[in-house]
Amino acid sequence: MAEQERCACPEHYPDWDGRDVDLGGWCVHQMPIKTFFHMPVAYDMYLAKQAENVAQLGLRERWPGLVLTRTRLFGGSLTRLLEDAESPSRLVHYLPSPFTVSVFLHHGGIGSVSKAVHEHQIRLVEQGRRPKELYLAHLTCPLCEQRKGGDKILVLRRWVASRRMAANVAGRAGGEPAGE
Repeated sequence: MAEQERCACPEHYPDWDGRDVDLGGWCVHQMPIKTFFHMPVAYDMYLAKQAENVAQLGLRERWPGLVLTRTRLFGGSLTRLLEDAESPSRLVHYLPSPFTVSVFLHHGGIGSVSKAVHEHQIRLVEQGRRPKELYLAHLTCPLCEQRKGGDKILVLRRWVASRRMAANVAGRAGGEPAGE
């Protein structure tokens, strides 16, 4: 029991594996975090701080504990998907529409996710889509991975349609050279 009390991993998460999902118009709590060369600094502290902030605001998460983590070179964000709500907090807002993400479930740890992310990105480009931000949602931690059947990460890549890329892909499929 003590293991489950300390674990912040979500018990339930959306069944989006292999799907494109439009999150446009969804209410979120998005908190900036510090990173150093894409590595979150004090990640557990930020997770706890965000969970506390969501609770203090009286907001309800769609999937409690599901946190979408985005990292950049020197900064990033933690995003929690909320039930529709009005809040005076600057951290609560609605995602712009469209906000389409392509999702897959990675069975493995953070050390093995890069190859899967790269292959997924290539598939998006081959479909004429321009990959944008990458979000990772850790579904298991070292405390619960045995109980939940191994290490799992939900990977979400936001994308936008690109007529130019689609034309290039169509040109290559038709045997024509891809040009500018």
